[in-house]
Amino acid sequence: MDKHYKPHEFAQLVAVSVKTLQRWDTLGRLKAHRSPSNRRYYTHQQHLTYLGGNAPSADRYAVIYARVSNRAQKDDLANQVQFLREFANARGWIIDQVIEDIGSGLNYRRKHWNTLLTDALNGKVSRVVVAHNDRFIRFGFEWFAELLKNHGVDLVVVHNEHLSPQEELVQDLVSIIHVFSSRIDGLRKYKATIKGDLDVKSVSDGD
Repeated sequence: MDKHYKPHEFAQLVAVSVKTLQRWDTLGRLKAHRSPSNRRYYTHQQHLTYLGGNAPSADRYAVIYARVSNRAQKDDLANQVQFLREFANARGWIIDQVIEDIGSGLNYRRKHWNTLLTDALNGKVSRVVVAHNDRFIRFGFEWFAELLKNHGVDLVVVHNEHLSPQEELVQDLVSIIHVFSSRIDGLRKYKATIKGDLDVKSVSDGD
C-alpha cells in the first residue's frame, strides 16, 4: 500500500510551505488526494515524482550562475554569462534570471549563492546552469549537486575549462595552506604557553 502523508508532512519532504501545497492543489499543479472525510493527503508516489524532476513549475525559475574570485575579473564574469546564455539558447531553455557572484569558491557565505540555495531548497528553482563545477563551489560539489537533485533542481554543468582560471585554483590552495599554517602556528604557541605554565608550576611546587 502506498504510504500516505498529511499536508504538513509532505510539505516538509518537498521543502515548501503548506500554503504552497494548497495553492498548487487549487491550481491543479499538484493535486492532493482526498480521504472519505474530505481531508487532503499525498502519496509516496507523488513524492517520488517530485524528486524525479516532475514537480510543478509554478513559482520556479531557471537561472544562470556565474562567479569570479575578484572584481578585476569582471570581463571573465561577462564572458561566462554570455557563454551560458548561448548554451541555454541553443537548447531552447528559457532563463529567468542571471546571478553573478564575486568571491572565492571556498567562500560559503556568498550572498547571491546562499540566496540561490535557499530558493532551491524552498522549491523555487527548476534549473541552474554553470560553466564549471568550481564556478558553483570549489570543494564538495557532489554533495551540493545531490542536495539540489533531491529538491527537483536540474544542475547543469558545461565543464568549460577555459572559464575556470587556473590562477583561481592556485589562490584557493594558497588560502587553504595559509589557514592551516596559521592554525599550526597557533597550536605551537598554545603548547608553548602550556609548557611555560607547567614550568612555573614546577618551580612553585619546588619552593
